[in-house]
Amino acid sequence: MKYILLMAILLPKLMNCQKSTIETIGDITQLAIPVSAGITTLILKDKDGTWQFVKSFATTVAVTVTLKHIIKKERPNGRGYSSFPSGHTSSAFCGASFIQRRYGWKYGAPAYALAVFTGYSRYYAKQHYIIDALAGAAIGIGSTYLFTTPYQKEHMELTFMSTPENSYLVGFKYKF
Repeated sequence: MKYILLMAILLPKLMNCQKSTIETIGDITQLAIPVSAGITTLILKDKDGTWQFVKSFATTVAVTVTLKHIIKKERPNGRGYSSFPSGHTSSAFCGASFIQRRYGWKYGAPAYALAVFTGYSRYYAKQHYIIDALAGAAIGIGSTYLFTTPYQKEHMELTFMSTPENSYLVGFKYKF
């Protein structure tokens, strides 16, 4: 019983019940998308992808934080001067664009949908203007495209062909 009472006291504080559901989901997806991207590289033992993601994400964070400190744009709700660019959106789009660029649209499309929702949630919560979210998206995508290459599980391919005239052809292809 005492654990239920403790949870009843602490859970609203942990969940920040003053926030709307949309804002809360945006808070979660801004981390869940890039964390998913990073964990995917580890599960696949994609060392190149891990390093590419680290560089992309670090660049995204560095550019976003630097711009916030330089520009000091007031938020729509009047609570602070760190509106431009949206950090939530840049983080989410960095993760989504990494997933898409490295592993393809099959996995990237749902990640992008969540990233768009993250940007919307920041606008909906009056934390950012539309331009702030668009700038965050551009930073996340741009940082990813600087460092990320498509994943190639098969780097080498050897082919062999013969013809009825007793001609033979051996081919070797290496993907960089």
